Amino acid sequence: MSILVPSHNEAETLHAAVRSLAELNYERYELVLIDDCSSDNTLSIMAELKAQWANIAITIVALPVNQGKANALNEGLKAAKGDYIVGIDADSLLAPDAVTQLMTTLTSQPDYGAVTGKPVVRNRSNLLSRLQLLEYIGVIDLIKKAQAYLTGSITTVSGVIVAFRRAALEDVGGWNPAVMTEDIDITWRMYRHHWRVAYEPRAMCWILVPERLRGLLKQRQRWSRGGLEVLVTNWRGFYRNPWGQRFLLLETVVSNLWAISTALSVLIYSIKLVFLHDLSLDGNLLIILLCLSGIQFTVGFLASQMTARLAGPELLLVPIYVLYYWMINLVSCLSAIASYFVSPQRKGTWRSPDRGL
Repeated sequence: MSILVPSHNEAETLHAAVRSLAELNYERYELVLIDDCSSDNTLSIMAELKAQWANIAITIVALPVNQGKANALNEGLKAAKGDYIVGIDADSLLAPDAVTQLMTTLTSQPDYGAVTGKPVVRNRSNLLSRLQLLEYIGVIDLIKKAQAYLTGSITTVSGVIVAFRRAALEDVGGWNPAVMTEDIDITWRMYRHHWRVAYEPRAMCWILVPERLRGLLKQRQRWSRGGLEVLVTNWRGFYRNPWGQRFLLLETVVSNLWAISTALSVLIYSIKLVFLHDLSLDGNLLIILLCLSGIQFTVGFLASQMTARLAGPELLLVPIYVLYYWMINLVSCLSAIASYFVSPQRKGTWRSPDRGL
């Protein structure tokens, strides 16, 4: 089994990430550290880590040109020797049994091409990061569990922690450098080649999330654009794919239609308010949203309280979260739609993200 760690300007995170990999309870594995033309001292730190962890097989791949995460993963795959490939981000901290859980699930069914794990937010120093903590346990985790249970498929693997069969990766041609979100894209190319993709919530991965609004919006716009690219490249799936995957595609269509209709509704409401002085407020929908969100996050909280190290007061943020979630998704979805029509062929690039460090 080979673990790929693609990196671009990861001098501040790489030590901790490799330390967590060195403490895995998996028996035999190698690390492939990929430097995608960093402008800091990431490459020299990789050399130090290779000397520090001499008991682990570590291969360093230095790329001369920054061409994005997907290209870095493809280059790392060429250097990897394992029949199974685990991909993580350079700021990910894996639980000691995370890879064991991934591999147990991946090898349990011969048609599993990939299995993804459960990301949990570890930086919780301001309101924005704590709201994302709620999102990961109360929305992303529960949605993946529901999708896997109801449809037998999930919309996307999490690029921060995912395991692949090498045969499946080679079957789909590796990662696609021509898209913004390589993890969403490879999930649906797996489906097109008749591989299944599973979710294993027991495989825990501690991640850093943006702590500034600008960084969060850029991340969510990229996610939304990835969903649009999936729709464009997989439109035949509406009548070819299994019904569960058709439902997931329809869910993406509904999300984009919701964003457009909500924006039009706000515009019409604003015009009525300015020109007709017509102000009508109805709190019934808000009450329903708050009640449903309270139930949803209570379930997510109880399911993840011990493993995600949650404190009870986190649930007090649910009313704020409802506004945060819908506004962030609305803005990111609309901006992704606009950017796609302006530049539909824009390729994935790699810049240092906001990780709240």
